[in-house]
Amino acid sequence: MEWNVNNAFKTYKEMESKTMMDMTLVPHSDPIDIGLGSSEKANTVPPKRKKTMTSVYLKYFETAPDSKTRKCKFCGQSYSIATATGNLGRHLNNRHPGYDKSAEVVTTSVPQAAPVVALKPSQSNSKPPQLDYDHLNWLVLKWLALSSLPPSTVDETWLGNSFKFLNPAVQLWPAEKYKAVLHEVFRSMRGDVKTSLEHIQSKVSVTLSFWSSYENIFYMSVTGQWIDENWSSHRLLLDISRIPYPSGGSEIYSSLLKVLKIYGIEDRVLCCTHDNSENAIHACHSLKEYLDGQKVLPFCYIPCAAQTLNDIIDEGLATIKPIISKIRDFTQELNASMELSDDFIQLTTAYQEGNWKLPIDASSRWSGNYQMVNILCKAGKSLDAVIRKNEDALENRMMLSSTEKNAVTIVRNYLDLDSFHKTTNDMCTNKDLTVGLALLFMDNISEMITTCQKSCHNPDWLRTCAENMSQKARSYNTQVCNVFTYITAVLDPRIKTEYIPETINLESYIDEARAHFIRNYSSPHFTSSLTGGYRPQDIDEGGVGGGGGGGNISFAEEIARRKRRGSMSSNVVDELTQYLSESIVPMQTDVLDWWKANSGRYPRLCNMARDFLAVQATSGAPEEIFCGKGEEIDKQKYCMPHDSTQSVLCIRSWIEAGMKLKFKSTEIDYERLMELAASVAADNSAGGLDKNQHK
Repeated sequence: MEWNVNNAFKTYKEMESKTMMDMTLVPHSDPIDIGLGSSEKANTVPPKRKKTMTSVYLKYFETAPDSKTRKCKFCGQSYSIATATGNLGRHLNNRHPGYDKSAEVVTTSVPQAAPVVALKPSQSNSKPPQLDYDHLNWLVLKWLALSSLPPSTVDETWLGNSFKFLNPAVQLWPAEKYKAVLHEVFRSMRGDVKTSLEHIQSKVSVTLSFWSSYENIFYMSVTGQWIDENWSSHRLLLDISRIPYPSGGSEIYSSLLKVLKIYGIEDRVLCCTHDNSENAIHACHSLKEYLDGQKVLPFCYIPCAAQTLNDIIDEGLATIKPIISKIRDFTQELNASMELSDDFIQLTTAYQEGNWKLPIDASSRWSGNYQMVNILCKAGKSLDAVIRKNEDALENRMMLSSTEKNAVTIVRNYLDLDSFHKTTNDMCTNKDLTVGLALLFMDNISEMITTCQKSCHNPDWLRTCAENMSQKARSYNTQVCNVFTYITAVLDPRIKTEYIPETINLESYIDEARAHFIRNYSSPHFTSSLTGGYRPQDIDEGGVGGGGGGGNISFAEEIARRKRRGSMSSNVVDELTQYLSESIVPMQTDVLDWWKANSGRYPRLCNMARDFLAVQATSGAPEEIFCGKGEEIDKQKYCMPHDSTQSVLCIRSWIEAGMKLKFKSTEIDYERLMELAASVAADNSAGGLDKNQHK
């Protein structure tokens, strides 16, 4: 029979009455060397029992029928019948500490409260530490978070059975306990996020994305971006907020402002990039009104370039979507059938219609739609041949008429899909997708649409399609036409004013940009005042030592101040003028590395660059918008129940960002935990060899 070596666990109802789990905190003197355990006395060396009676040890061993060996009732390790009882006692103390605290050899238990303890450095003459089966629950908890799985997953019978097959003593926590621990971990890690934001010396930009779950609950994710003093870019999820009914602009605004206040950054937010929805625009407008009323730093908001481009492409493909659906059905059959796949590969080789890698992306994202059009246009003969050969299995439902094929060809030639594909691919792979570079991409797309609109050879239905695409592009250009977007673009040394689209390259913007530099970046105290919220009017306030109050300034001092401000303003203008007069750098240049190397030449302008280059061109990762990967992410969000959405998704994002999982004030050291597991496994292996030798 199996034996649980730890103290009997408390029942789940007892855990509920305590509201949360107890934790053995890690001593401050040794914050790194920590592991996970489940005994309240795990921080101390197990007490050694006095050898008063040999029967104290012998009752924990079974004597074999041949009277030649004794076997431990806890772990099954065998010893010779001649083995001294003192050695048996040492086995119990080292391998099964706490064995003498129970009257029963076998104890049925439920999960213990909170297993986080410190481990003392191992001594050269000490045995390897014992692994607690409860460690498994902490590994499962991390698995749930990183896989975006709800705690109810652990209630699946066969999951528990799989663990018990390996070791019957293993018992998973109930789902409610996993949920409670995840909520506490979320609160603990959110405190670390808030602390990290408090030390930021630059402005912060945020991005918003929205989705609805299977419970028809509307959510908003808020992500912060900033650039530190070493010119390293940071992106961190701040929160997943439920937007209450009716989930309009007012509710989004209230939820967003609450998140900003929780982290104390409402006076340091420069820009918000939204998903182009009307409600998000309304919320950002309300936020701007609020921040302007608080007289904090200037605030702006811009639409997502990737989402806009995706909407433009959808308009272009709208007329052939039914045809694309037919090709997608064929592709899904192709991916699922080895026979169809072999036929397709052989035929494309025979017809010289290219090399196709299976499975083919059949997602509903742009990447999948692009592949559907490509199959028909580049492998049309092979497509027809496979369908004809397998017409009974495919039931002729995928056959395309000549009219349908012609329509796809017209749209493909009109859209020049390869150019759209190159643009989206660049957005997905470019690590320096600044606002300036996104404007360059979007300007090129607008030019392509305009060129095709002017063609007199296109049918009427295609002209209507082109007009709808053009409206999407114009809407984006209207929303980004402001001085803040202009400043963000020109501070990209690859763009400057040379590649600024004509739609936002207004003559007045350069003067407004200079005024903004002077007003907000000419103060010598600019850097030190950022953490408290810099106000432009601060440079005109304050007095001089020995001159009485702040308003009692001599006329000579007033003149001297004006001279100093004039000199600083000239330096700022000179920095801007010099920067813009120099040639642009190659597109492959790392923008942040360039500014880091040139910060000495532009000591004030580089502060502006650090703030504005953190403004995001897209509200989400472009590959999630354009590629099949986004469908998997959407599925995880859609399936997450409300009571776990915020904690699980935030914890996953924070772990992926390099943060350590914490419970209350203690860091969960998973590396240490795995070291313990490896050590115990090695010890058990050695014990098994010893047992075999005594048989």
